[in-house]
Amino acid sequence: MLFEQLSLIEPILNALKNEGYTTPTPIQEQAIPSILEGRDLLGCAQTGTGKTAAFAIPVLQLLCKEKYTGQPKKGGIKALILTPTRELAIQIEESFAAYGKNLGLKQLVIFGGVSQGAQTNALRNGVDILIATPGRLLDLIQQRFIRLNDIEFFVLDEADRMLDMGFIHDVKKVITLLPTKRQTLFFSATMPAEISSLASSILNNPVKVEVTPISSTAETIEQAIYFVEKENKKLLLAHLLMDSNIKSALVFARTKHGADKIVKDLHRGHIVAEAIHGNKSQNARQRALSNFKTGHTRVLVATDIAARGIDVDNLSHVINFELPNVPETYVHRIGRTGRAGASGIAFSFCDQEEKEFLRDIQKLISVQIPIVSEHPYAMENTSLNNISATAKQKPVQRHYQAKERRSFRGGDPRRYAGNQATKRS
Repeated sequence: MLFEQLSLIEPILNALKNEGYTTPTPIQEQAIPSILEGRDLLGCAQTGTGKTAAFAIPVLQLLCKEKYTGQPKKGGIKALILTPTRELAIQIEESFAAYGKNLGLKQLVIFGGVSQGAQTNALRNGVDILIATPGRLLDLIQQRFIRLNDIEFFVLDEADRMLDMGFIHDVKKVITLLPTKRQTLFFSATMPAEISSLASSILNNPVKVEVTPISSTAETIEQAIYFVEKENKKLLLAHLLMDSNIKSALVFARTKHGADKIVKDLHRGHIVAEAIHGNKSQNARQRALSNFKTGHTRVLVATDIAARGIDVDNLSHVINFELPNVPETYVHRIGRTGRAGASGIAFSFCDQEEKEFLRDIQKLISVQIPIVSEHPYAMENTSLNNISATAKQKPVQRHYQAKERRSFRGGDPRRYAGNQATKRS
């Protein structure tokens, strides 16, 4: 199927052609016609499946249709897209701007961590589409800069991540301020009990769209494990980055402090690197991401929450400096590369204490990740059958792992084994 077969108007088709899009992804093919019919939608899909275009394109078309019908025009915000992270909000706004560049609609992105002056000035000038993170949205509502009385389209994106990040109560506050009569589009990668309940409470006879790209990540991304002692990881990272074939690398750390430490170690080795995490100012985060996208910075070190929604074309490598203690997170991480059908490489470092995490990851994705044993810092014991006493005696860490896993109940975890990607998901 081609985009031309989805009953899209010419200005949007021209914009899509300009972006290089010809064929919709499965979620776009399923979702766009239903949304254009005015139906509520429940989309079960992760980042990398093309879900942003799946809701942005039809919302733009419906708003454009209303604009030229000659009906009395409401002056307020007509579409609200609520998303958990600043980076994802920025990328969604970029998508609306790209797909709707021929329509004359106004979109604005608002988020915390920066001065609100520019955002409030833009609001005064009138906005059709608002992309927002929950905290800044509620703040500006309280200051009376924003009213949601005229909202016709409400998109809740990455609902499960809202829950994980503690935003679910803010989301519920926003929902109480929306008009009862509206079209609601609800997206979540997983459906834990609280998210399923929320979806049921705000959706009216929704169309359900579920995209389960089984094992496509394993097929498009070359994966490898390096067993290495914890204290030698920084040396191994510097050693691997000596390879000029690694054009760009997104390196994952578990903590903000750990991310900063990795950057300092790389700087000592004269490797250009920057960190992106929650303790950085928004300007610093945007600058680091921009430098990475343009190739000025070769290595970007990120925590999981900061990296959610990062979409970098032609990212060659993902490196797990530390393995995540939740196996689903591993698939989210490595899905940053190998996007839009391109090839990608994911290296993972595993020390003695992380062997349990590796076992869980391999069980989830049903793949035995190849081991690279020929490297200068190889660990002597590379068997997963011999978990150290230290790893077993970490009750707090294991409890945290179990706690995080519970948030994924309600969905089949095996669908995380793949990531069918498209540009600017």
